[in-house]
Formats: sequence, C-alpha cells, structure tokens
Amino acid sequence: MDTALLITQLLNGLQLGVLLFLLAAGLTLIFGIMDFINLAHGSFYMVGAYICGTLVALLDSFVLGVLLAIPLTLAVGYVAELIVARTLYARDHLDHVLATFGLILIFDTVVHLFWGAEGMAIPLPDWLNGQIALSETILVPTYRVAIILVGLAVALGLYVLVTRTRIGMLIRAGASNRTMVQALGVDIKRLFSLVFAAGAAIAGLAGMMVSPITEASIGMGNDIIIVAFVVIIIGGIGSVKGAFVGALIVGMIETMGRSYLDQLMKLFMSDQNAETAAPAVSAMLIYILMAVILAVRPQGLFPPRVR
Repeated sequence: MDTALLITQLLNGLQLGVLLFLLAAGLTLIFGIMDFINLAHGSFYMVGAYICGTLVALLDSFVLGVLLAIPLTLAVGYVAELIVARTLYARDHLDHVLATFGLILIFDTVVHLFWGAEGMAIPLPDWLNGQIALSETILVPTYRVAIILVGLAVALGLYVLVTRTRIGMLIRAGASNRTMVQALGVDIKRLFSLVFAAGAAIAGLAGMMVSPITEASIGMGNDIIIVAFVVIIIGGIGSVKGAFVGALIVGMIETMGRSYLDQLMKLFMSDQNAETAAPAVSAMLIYILMAVILAVRPQGLFPPRVR
C-alpha cells in the first residue's frame, strides 16, 4: 500500500469529517432540543457561502469575509426561526418537513435573484493557497489543513460551551427533558432562538470553508444535508459528542471507501466488476452503517443522557 496516498486520504477523510460536523452540530441540537426537523438547515450552508463570497469580493480579504459572514448568517438563522420555525414547534413532524422543504425553495429562489444562477468562486489568499510538506513525498494543501484546524477549534469551543457553561447546561437539559427545563422558569423561546441561530451560523461557516474548493452554488446544501442526518442518527440525536464522532466515522468511510474499496473487491472478483461495483457500494456504506446502528443501538452511539 502506498503510505503517502494513505496519509493523504486519511487527512481528506478528517477534513470531510470536520465539515460534516460543522453542519451536523447545529442540526443535532435543533432536532434534539426542539424536536424540530429542519430540512432547510443545508440552506444556511449555502447562504453562508454566498454572503462570504460577496464580502470577500468587496473587502478583498478572505479572513475578514468569513469573520463578518458568520454573524450575518446567524442573523439570517434568527429571522428564519422567528418567522417560520417558531410557529411550527407545536405541530407534528410532517408539518416541519413540508414547511422547511418550502423554506429550501425560498432560499434557493432568493439566492438566484440576488446572485444569479451561476456559481460563485471564492479566491484564497496566497498564504492559504500553498502546500505543506509533511515528508519528501507527502504534500498537503495548506487550506485543507486550515479547514481541519478550524473544524477542530469549533468542536473544542462547542465542547467547552456545552459542558462548562450555564448556557451549555441549559442546552443539555433541554436535550434531555425540555418540559422540565421550561417548568423551571427557563425562557425556552430564547433558548430555541439561540440554538437555531447558532446552528445556522456554524452550518454557514462550513459552507464558507468548503466554497473556495467547490465554489458556492444554488442548492449546494441540499445533498449534504442528507449525509448530515445520517451523521446525527449514527452519533445520537441531540449529542454534540455523537455528532463529532459520527461525522469523523462518515468522513473516513466516504473517503477511504472511494479510494480503496475497488482494490479490496478485486481480491474476490474480476477487475472490471470491481471497478464497476466499487463506486456504488462505496456510496451505500454509510447508509448500511446507519441501518446497523438503528438495528442494534437505535439511540445512536453517544445519545444525550436522560435523567
């Protein structure tokens, strides 16, 4: 096995994992605390990318564009919670699905009106556009390392927030027993708004980080939101720790499956059949894992504690 390729693919899997975590962290809290299914969570991933792209073009600074786009995406999430989500908490999940699907169409149309149908490329500064040499044969793009570091920093920040602060205590309590938290006098509407808006901002950050690689485009969050739901089901709905571990598992399976599954299948079938079947089997691996988790541990790997 090529060691350089293996290390490169492990880093790629880690990068995909932290991006999925940024998207899944808010989704799992919104689902776990509010019992609200938000299919439009991926739209904040898209909106964050477009806002960041516009600010980068205006300010000619990628870092400044990201720093300013985060609070703007948070504001978009807050308004969406206030206008749409808050009116749906008392309704059943089918209403959540239908309403947030409509919200996806609204976000896509608004982005189309403001930015047009073509994608938006976001340029990187020179200091992020190079490569880091891990050895004589292993070169890693600087920006991919930056994505990993940002994702891990956000994960650490969320861990401290959830486990070491009063707001985190309320979030954990809300995930375990929302009714009890409300009965103790906690302003549950404000807590919901905070979690929803923060989740939107973190999802937007994921869109901002990935756009210099893939470019911002309409509907870019609609496909990845399905994988984010797989992540929170594997990790445990309402658990930030579960979202982190689940995202890393899914990121590694996606990356390593695409890179090595064909070689593994060639051990027991013809090269042609292995090359044909491997991409399809690789795409199914995370769903197979999700099905196994649902069968043997329906609450996920790291569900929130219930007292």
